[in-house]
Amino acid sequence: MKAVKSLESIKVQIKDNIGKDVIVKADKGRNKIITNKGVIDNVFPSVFTVKVLNEYDKERTVSYTYSDLLTSTVKLQLC
Repeated sequence: MKAVKSLESIKVQIKDNIGKDVIVKADKGRNKIITNKGVIDNVFPSVFTVKVLNEYDKERTVSYTYSDLLTSTVKLQLC
């Protein structure tokens, strides 16, 4: 996704891409970066959810805050 400057513009971009495939790269600290492929599921006032398949082919829902995108803790890339 494009680099954005404010939380409101991040919320609008996420809302516009509901249902689209994304690659999620999450920085978990201590050089642990987790990469998952999923679909943007829903948006809420403080968080958004992504449905991802884990290594056991089980679908799960993961939530992230908009500030995670702002601080580059989480990066989204449209597929």
